[in-house]
Amino acid sequence: MTHAHGSFELALNPAGLLDEFYISFWIPAAVLTSALVIKLPTIVRLWKDPLLRAVGGLLLLACSVFVFAAPATIAWTNRVTGVPNIAAPLVYSLLTAFCGSCLLLIIAWRNGLSDRTAATRRAMSWVITLYSGVIVALWVLFVLADAPVERRQDLDTYYASTPFMREEILLYLLAHTVAVLITSRLIWNWVRTDGLDAWLRWGLKSLGVGYAMNLIFDGAKLTAVVARWTGHDLDWLSTSLAPPVAALSAILIAVGFILPHAGQYLHERWRVRLAHKELRPLYVLMRTVNGSGVPFVLRATWELRLIRRETFIRDVLLPLARHIDEEQRQRSYDAALALGFEPGRAKALAAAVSVQDAVDAKRSSPDGDGSGDPDTTDLLQEIAAVSRALRHPEEISAVRARAAAPADSVPDMSDRSRERARP
Repeated sequence: MTHAHGSFELALNPAGLLDEFYISFWIPAAVLTSALVIKLPTIVRLWKDPLLRAVGGLLLLACSVFVFAAPATIAWTNRVTGVPNIAAPLVYSLLTAFCGSCLLLIIAWRNGLSDRTAATRRAMSWVITLYSGVIVALWVLFVLADAPVERRQDLDTYYASTPFMREEILLYLLAHTVAVLITSRLIWNWVRTDGLDAWLRWGLKSLGVGYAMNLIFDGAKLTAVVARWTGHDLDWLSTSLAPPVAALSAILIAVGFILPHAGQYLHERWRVRLAHKELRPLYVLMRTVNGSGVPFVLRATWELRLIRRETFIRDVLLPLARHIDEEQRQRSYDAALALGFEPGRAKALAAAVSVQDAVDAKRSSPDGDGSGDPDTTDLLQEIAAVSRALRHPEEISAVRARAAAPADSVPDMSDRSRERARP
């Protein structure tokens, strides 16, 4: 009964309900910092790339917003400077600079460095001029305003009707709203572009949702401020709804920047590990020829392990190729085609049969160097395909049996085609 009564009271008290979902500003600050740390090596390595520098600056600004907007930091800033509420224009300025940086980044990112048209340069110049002017105006309005009572969490609504502070609050909210609307539109238009990398597309979607959530933040703040102007009290929209929305938005924006980089990095790591694993059957077969394999190195990267495995296989295959019977290889290829395998797969199966036969020949005559002189170019280049073929011994056995069958017992491809066409 008590639990039901408490739930009913929360339902009637939206501020209390939203406080249950409070998100500390240090959480999005930590996520944004993580995004910056992940991107930092690339930014440093490719410092001359203005887009990467812009991403780094944007993440730094976003992180600064949440660090300086935290109530503890607000109190510290006001105390150190000795000016009540000076943290307000500082946070507003950081947020405005972040908005302008978002617009600049999306304009440059969307159009690319090669598209430095007059229209693009003009748009970027307008953004810099406009948002720099807003930041200057925020500080001028704060100097003109009278805000002696420190407010750490409800400054926007507490001073909503105070001369000059009213204009300052309205100015930063309108600048933020305009930037979010434009940035969201540019991002969602970009998401619908054909030919995007999958990781980039998901990153853009996360950015789009994150920026769209900022509209909820602006709507909540503006509604609470306008309510104060009309004599109503909807402060909970500003103090209880807007902060967690801003935190979630920042997390989604950070994920949007992390996802393309992290996704491509993980994809590349997976590709290397998979390539290393795919070479195992051929590597094991070559070890039987060489008598030993690649020495294990604990700290070797997967890229180095892949390179060493590929090198080992090729080093063993090169002298082993002298034992390959080219006529047998061609018969195996024809047999694989006759069994219905497509040419690339048939070529790999024929090579697998030939390599196995060469290994057997080498074992039966360990001191012999072989008499063949085959062209090993394709074989050395296609070791991955040959290794994959070795994973299917039943297919290799079928090709070997068909290649060993008398020629008149193997129907040619035209006969097989006619047989398949019969009802």
